[in-house]
Amino acid sequence: MPSIAQTSPSRLALLLLALAFATIAGAWAFEAAGYLPCELCLKQRWAYYVGVPLAALVAVAAPRWRMPAGMGFALLAVLFLGSAIFGAYHAGVEWSFWQGPTDCTGSLQKAGSMADFMNQLSTVKVVRCDAVAIRILGLSLAGWNAVVSLMLCALGVAGGWASFTPRV
Repeated sequence: MPSIAQTSPSRLALLLLALAFATIAGAWAFEAAGYLPCELCLKQRWAYYVGVPLAALVAVAAPRWRMPAGMGFALLAVLFLGSAIFGAYHAGVEWSFWQGPTDCTGSLQKAGSMADFMNQLSTVKVVRCDAVAIRILGLSLAGWNAVVSLMLCALGVAGGWASFTPRV
């Protein structure tokens, strides 16, 4: 069985595509099950909305065009490294390691009076970024996004390496 470094670039792109699509589909499934995403969760999905179609293009390009495929893999690696960092940031907000954005950490202090505050509570549904909806094996979904994004980044690096390595 070939190691990941010996796998063809098109197979690496298909693996990256499958893992990224499964991850975003899982996020949609959790949302359908009632786990509403916060603002940071929604922003973490951007990498997948760009990465899934890009991985499909790289999978198609890899057998014929090594240079564009390699550059696509490099872009995927950078994209998912950013996603991993953003996921770790969000997980840190959930663990109270640092302050998150005030617009999604439950801060409704902008109200001028008690009536304004009560009106905000009745009209605004804030999904807090610092509250974990579910933990799986000790990690929140933001934490799992960081882990999966690091794996996707590694696949991007491996695919780029395979694209520029001469095939025997």
